[in-house]
Parts: sequence; C-alpha cells; structure tokens
Amino acid sequence: MIDDIIAYILNYIGTLDMTFSWADLIQILFLAALLLFLYAKFIKNTSSEKFVKGILILVFVWVFSEILVRLNLNIIGMFLKSIVTLVSLSLIVIFQPELRRFLGFLGQVDFVSRIFNTNNNLNKSQKIDVVKELIESVKFLSKSRTGALMVFQSDLRNTYTDVGTRLNADLSTELILTIFHPNTPLHDGAVVINGDKIISAGVLLPLTEDPKLSWKYGTRHRAAIGMSESSDAACLVVSEESGDVSVAIDGTLKRYEDLVTLKSDLENILGYKDKSDDDKKTIFKINNFMTIKKTVKDQNKKG
Repeated sequence: MIDDIIAYILNYIGTLDMTFSWADLIQILFLAALLLFLYAKFIKNTSSEKFVKGILILVFVWVFSEILVRLNLNIIGMFLKSIVTLVSLSLIVIFQPELRRFLGFLGQVDFVSRIFNTNNNLNKSQKIDVVKELIESVKFLSKSRTGALMVFQSDLRNTYTDVGTRLNADLSTELILTIFHPNTPLHDGAVVINGDKIISAGVLLPLTEDPKLSWKYGTRHRAAIGMSESSDAACLVVSEESGDVSVAIDGTLKRYEDLVTLKSDLENILGYKDKSDDDKKTIFKINNFMTIKKTVKDQNKKG
C-alpha cells in the first residue's frame, strides 16, 4: 500500500506544470512573509496557536482522504472527508463570537495602523507606575483579606469583557480597592487589565475542569486557572479566606510569599524587567501582616 501511495504522489507531481518564473517566486516569497508576519503578530504564544495547529491537522486529514479515494479506498477516504467537513462546519458555529470580533476589527478605520502598532509606545515610567499601583493594591487586599481576581490580557479579542461592566479607566490603587470592596456590585467578578487601563470589571470567567485540582481552591482560583488554560492571559488572585496571593499562567497556579518576587513576575508579565531589582532582598512578606496583627492582639490580652 505504501508503494501505491508513493507511486500516486510521484505520478501527480509529474502531471504538474513545474515551470516557475521570477514572478512566481516573488509571489511565493511575499505570501510566505505575509503568513509569517501574521503568525508572529497575532497567533504566536496565544491561545489561537492551538487553533491554527488544529486547522493544519484538518488540512492534512483532508489531503490524506483524497489520496485514499484515488487509491480506491473509498469507504475510509469518504469517512475521513466527512469528518473533516463536519468539524469545519462546527468550527463556524463554535467560534462565531471570535469571527464577529475579527470582522469588526477589519472594519475599523485604523485597521492598518493597528496591525503594525506595537506595545513599545509605553515608556518605562508608565510601566513602573502600573506595577507600583498593583503591588500597593495587593498589599492592602491581602492585609484586609479581601478577595480579588485580576486578569492581565494583552489581546482583548480573546477575553470575556462583553459580560462585564465596561470601564476603560486608568489603573490606580484606589480604583482597584473600590471595585473589590465587599459592598460594591462588582467585587465578585474579575477585573480585566490591558496595559495601564482597567478595561472591564465584574467579568465572569470560565472555571477550570481539572478533576485533580484540590478542593481547597475556591471559585476565584478555579476561574483564574480556567482563564489561563483557555487564553494567554495571566490571572492574579487574592484569597478571601487566607489573604494568600497567587498568579495563574498556562493552567499553573503559583503562590507568592513575598511582594518582591510578585513585583518581579508582574514586571515580566507586563513586558518590563528592571535588572537592578534582581539584587534587592525581600523586605517584608505577605503573611507577616497577619502575624503582626495576631501578635498585637495577644499582647493586648496579656496586658
């Protein structure tokens, strides 16, 4: 059978017109460069990368089914071709919201400028301010044991901001603490952060379906892990029960003992890393807030 497949491929190649001109070569190089640019700009290191790989597998299965049909293996060939057709039609229904956002993106006036735009327009001081505001927020949220969930999303086309309250406000410690205050309507949802902007608040995120996840993790932690599994976002969680601070990336949850390490990781997540911070020592720990508070109470009781 393998010999038949090789013979068919060689016979098919022999029937092709293999004469290439310089114009054909230029067109091929242009298309290759365009596809590589679009891949690096919109697909690489995002959740869409798996989707593209799935499409390539479908294309490979479709080509393989055509080869089987030509080799008179009609039952298997038509079965595989039917599966590819069914899955392709299903993708249109499953990814209908993403297709709607993509068509809306194409219809924008500044479409061309946004394609070639990068995130380099944020200067160093702006990014340092963002990290500072986040660290100050986390410090107070952890100290007061106020639950919080923040999503750092670079590509807003693959998020869930449509089900939240649109803010598009400048990020600040005061605004974050106000949003997650227990008596506010938005404190139960997540906050979506893009650059130095809070895009939405009260956003509902998908929960992870990992059956091996410990029962100790609540809804916020499960939502953070679920969001990091289904997108390229990083999620910061402050536990309401213990005040612990964690960050979820690629379905993995990391718990932080000190704010210096958290600050360093946030700088990496936001695309900025100050090498001078590597030499700094840990000054305080998050859990020390609770320890100090308990010690003061014990001394008052003894007095």
